[in-house]
Amino acid sequence: MNDHPNYHVEIDIEQKKPKGEVACGDVFLSKRIREDGRTILVLSDGVGHGVKASVLASLTAMMALNYSTFHTKPDIAARIIMRALPKSSDGLENYATFTLIEIEADGKVKIINYDNPKTIILRGNNVLNPNEYQLGIQGLENAGKVLRCREFMARKEDRLIFLTDGVTQSGLGSRRYPMGWGRDTVEEFVISQVSRMPDISATKLAKKIINQAQMNDEFELKDDTTCGVIYFREPREFMLITGPPFYKIKDYDFVNSIRNFKGKKAICGGTTSEIIARELELEVRSEHEYYEATIPPKSKIEGFELVSEGLLTISKVEEILENYSSETRLGDTPADDIVRLLLDHDIIHLIVGTRINWAHQDPDQPVELEIRKVVVKRVIKLLEEKFFKEVRPDYV
Repeated sequence: MNDHPNYHVEIDIEQKKPKGEVACGDVFLSKRIREDGRTILVLSDGVGHGVKASVLASLTAMMALNYSTFHTKPDIAARIIMRALPKSSDGLENYATFTLIEIEADGKVKIINYDNPKTIILRGNNVLNPNEYQLGIQGLENAGKVLRCREFMARKEDRLIFLTDGVTQSGLGSRRYPMGWGRDTVEEFVISQVSRMPDISATKLAKKIINQAQMNDEFELKDDTTCGVIYFREPREFMLITGPPFYKIKDYDFVNSIRNFKGKKAICGGTTSEIIARELELEVRSEHEYYEATIPPKSKIEGFELVSEGLLTISKVEEILENYSSETRLGDTPADDIVRLLLDHDIIHLIVGTRINWAHQDPDQPVELEIRKVVVKRVIKLLEEKFFKEVRPDYV
């Protein structure tokens, strides 16, 4: 296999807590290490429910992530984690299960599992079962405790489904699933979904699994329930253009690079849209629907998904991405539409014009009107670190 796999790695997680709990006892953490091209994901399930379980899972996930970052041997790391978890006052052991997944730059995947349900691996709509080996966790106090490890080289259209026992034990005690939904039944459910919708996204598949788990529990989950999906697939590309180029003489070259782009495109900025429309000899058509006082309405240029105001919209995009979770329901404002486009694509081409808009130098303007570059840098950081997007910025 070559050093640069021909796929994008789409990752998403769906999570629900039981009714009445303020904290989720399942914790998911991730990290992309740019220097060596690794992505590390950890899903931990703390024993019990609520705040105590959340603390145990958070400690476990954070330590597993950090030790993996520094290439600590898994069995040694697991021993340190077991020692670090606080013991309860009644002398019973506190612990948290975990699934750790490492994806290398060349496509090698390593799965290390401690007491979570076994990760489902699909190649297309067939189950892939790479050889499993076990590592005993070091230390006398950990006798009999093992890490279950599997490794394989990912290919395009592979999927990994990792979950906590809230999924596999959903429906426990019901007439249909007296012993719980069960991992094998979850696997059958996943295969049927992928067979029906071969290009189902990671987001949609994770949602379907969690929704079914909720139905199994008659919409009142008994346990913290988390499902993550990793999907290796053909990348989708999107271009977001914001701000005019620094030199007016560059307008033609600026628009030419946009004209030749094959994927979906959107524009943030009135002046920017006027330049693009002029150079492409197209018309800017305004829509007169106002969404909220702070965001002007959308416009339309043929060949572009949408055209919106600039800095205010980008600032709102940053705010939505910052607060985004699996519970977020996007609205119908230009900023929401741009967030939808960003999340639906994998490789984001950002054309950032650096000409200063003097309207934003007015001291009476709201404080949140920051210089475009600063806001865009924050958006890039969120897209890369929180949403695993590949962002290719070009400052012009």
